[in-house]
Amino acid sequence: MAVMGVQLVVSLLMASIMQRMSPHWSFARWLLCNGSLYRYKHPSEEELCTLAGKQKPKPRRDRRLNGVAEDKPLSVPKDIDLHLESKPITAMDALGFANLHENLEFFLKHQGWDWLAPVSRLAIKFSLVAFCSVIGACLTFPGLRLAQTHLDALKMAADRPLLQILLHASFLPPVIVVLLWIKPITRDFMLQAPLGKESVQLMSDSTFNSVRLWTIVLLCALRCAMTRCHLQAYLGLADRWVQQMKREAGRITIIEIQRKISRIFCYLTVVALQYLAPVILTFHTTLLLKTMGNYSWGVFPVTSPIIETVPDTSDAPAADGEEGEVNIQATVAQIMSALRGIFTPLFYRGLFAFLTWWVSLCQIITSLFGLYFHQYLVAS
Repeated sequence: MAVMGVQLVVSLLMASIMQRMSPHWSFARWLLCNGSLYRYKHPSEEELCTLAGKQKPKPRRDRRLNGVAEDKPLSVPKDIDLHLESKPITAMDALGFANLHENLEFFLKHQGWDWLAPVSRLAIKFSLVAFCSVIGACLTFPGLRLAQTHLDALKMAADRPLLQILLHASFLPPVIVVLLWIKPITRDFMLQAPLGKESVQLMSDSTFNSVRLWTIVLLCALRCAMTRCHLQAYLGLADRWVQQMKREAGRITIIEIQRKISRIFCYLTVVALQYLAPVILTFHTTLLLKTMGNYSWGVFPVTSPIIETVPDTSDAPAADGEEGEVNIQATVAQIMSALRGIFTPLFYRGLFAFLTWWVSLCQIITSLFGLYFHQYLVAS
């Protein structure tokens, strides 16, 4: 538990450094506004009227002077030859999203959380079930969104087989993470691999745990590397919607076209959060599993040096003030010892290993359902 104090200080220090660096460099600004993503601009009323063969709409005051009092929305045929103009996303385009953090902070400050410590195994199980249900509910829409962007990205990369391989590989990390915790498939095979009539130990138990941690980290890095492909596939929804509109008959209002195209770009930050949130959650549970479970990043076993402690043999009498301070330190040490007896590394290993496995399983279920939904239900 003493490590938690160091982690708290380091976390506060890093939060302060990130706050100081945010005006100069931001990961979100680099991800969205570095010029590699292209958004589609909605056409103006003049452009749509020109494509429809209409005159430019008169101002409202001129229409009233001419005796036209009705203010009907302008409409154009759906099958007009409309081509959207694309432009790179810059930091100026993303300024409208800065208010999201302020609203979220204002909302969280007015929320209260009551935490009741469970006193029985049944209460612990119910608490774990409720927590897993919340995680599953939160990962539902990210899984559906991942399936949609995955299918769209594959269509965009139809002539690039290497990119398609990377897209398929980035879709499989949750499956690999789940398989890493199935003993007959991974642990039993690595520790006692069948070789004829004998079994060969390929690696030790500690080495297997380290390899499993490194595998999850590399899979998270692969998923992050394919972020821009998925975001660009989402931004392409505007052009695909226009192409679908051209095949329809009837008329549509100009304001509806502009709203539909602008709404897709304004939702980009939410899509980025839906894509990266499961990856970040898996990565952090892996780091907590390594730190709190006393695992090591080293693949090869390393013998830790034995540190000999020399007991304090001073028998000098303590003063009254020093005696009170010694009593406080003894009480704190007793409480910390009791907490270490409850929250052991074995407990943290089971907790964070289960959370890592559960987050990946939720991603598998929701993304597979999303593939079925977008390929069969939406298409029909």
